Amino acid sequence: MTNTVPLAERMRPMGLESFIGQEHLTGEGAVLRKAIESGRIPSLLLWGPPGVGKTTLAQIISTSVNRPFEALSAVSAGVKDLREIIERAKTKSLFQAFPILFIDEIHRFNKSQQDALLGAVEKGYITLIGATTENPSFEVNPALLSRCQIYILKSLDRADLLKILQQAIELDETYKLRNVVLTETAALLQLSGGDARKLLNTFELVAESFADDEDIIITDQIVMNIAQQKIALYDKAGEQHYNIVSAFIKSMRGSDPNASVYWMARMLEGGEDIEFIARRMVILASEDIGLANPNALLMATTCMQAIKMIGMPESRIILSQTAIYLALSPKSNSAYMAIDDAIRLAKTGGDLPVPLHLNNAPTKLMKELGYGKDYQYAHSFEGNFVDIAFMPPQLNGEMLYKPGQNPNELKHLEALRAKWKDRYKY
Repeated sequence: MTNTVPLAERMRPMGLESFIGQEHLTGEGAVLRKAIESGRIPSLLLWGPPGVGKTTLAQIISTSVNRPFEALSAVSAGVKDLREIIERAKTKSLFQAFPILFIDEIHRFNKSQQDALLGAVEKGYITLIGATTENPSFEVNPALLSRCQIYILKSLDRADLLKILQQAIELDETYKLRNVVLTETAALLQLSGGDARKLLNTFELVAESFADDEDIIITDQIVMNIAQQKIALYDKAGEQHYNIVSAFIKSMRGSDPNASVYWMARMLEGGEDIEFIARRMVILASEDIGLANPNALLMATTCMQAIKMIGMPESRIILSQTAIYLALSPKSNSAYMAIDDAIRLAKTGGDLPVPLHLNNAPTKLMKELGYGKDYQYAHSFEGNFVDIAFMPPQLNGEMLYKPGQNPNELKHLEALRAKWKDRYKY
């Protein structure tokens, strides 16, 4: 194939008549279709998974209502880029329409970048169409959110994906695709994860692997063989994603730095969000290392902060350092087990009252009722410790924290035995 434009881009629909999927928005009588047909387009947010048509819909809207189309990616654009577009919109001639500004991955804009849009949206200098894979309730400023309508796009189903494949075979001008025989489609659909862009690009990759004079008969086995050779088998929304994440976490938990870094590399090569990787390590630092090495949590949280400042590709080094450190750390799940046991008791033990001597006594009546009576202030005693009951009487002696068998927690065990003696059977 000599065409350098990817198949997914060549097949991008130009109008609603060739747009596949999202019938609840674009079908006859649907809300977004009505807005397009009326020519009155409000600022809006398109929320849905990757590859379901958010960018395409924005372009179709612009073409349908005959409005200039400006596009930015929140990954690379800044406030300066926004202001330049807004200034151009303000100074348009009397006979020009105000533009539609499409911002891909708008959830990646920070507060100041989102605030820069507010005035222009409010005054109508631009009509904003934002695309996001994240819940806009959490990722978009309330002030901007209140000025936009939200449309939810759904994952493409099997029938939609098959239509998209057939459309590509029938309409693409590349002679190779017109000669493709698809005997099986399960592997292509599985690898796509419901993402039309990934589906078409994988399909094109497989077709390109055949020689010009070969019959192109595509089976599931051929698709999987080529996928394993040429693309990272990693789908952020599919089963393989969870398998690789699981392998990454279990490798760190199992103290294998080599496997930890390998599985991390698989995630990075597959396009995983680096913040997702860092979050998993923050969780593991408490769940699997915990009090065996409290510095692990500091390391992981510092990693999270650092990658936000640095970005890729340099963040791969910070992530690698942290993964290796966590893999090498001694392990303990005592904090994890303690909170789960405590939650179980809280759910099953009923609404047990706070012991009277631990209650606060801000009023005279409460003092007369015995609130706070016999409470002893730990700092008034040697070693800042006094042996009084802190658990409800019904749970007296219940041990939720059980120190792990590691040097750091064995020190805690000795201290607990010395302090609590008969109250807790450490």
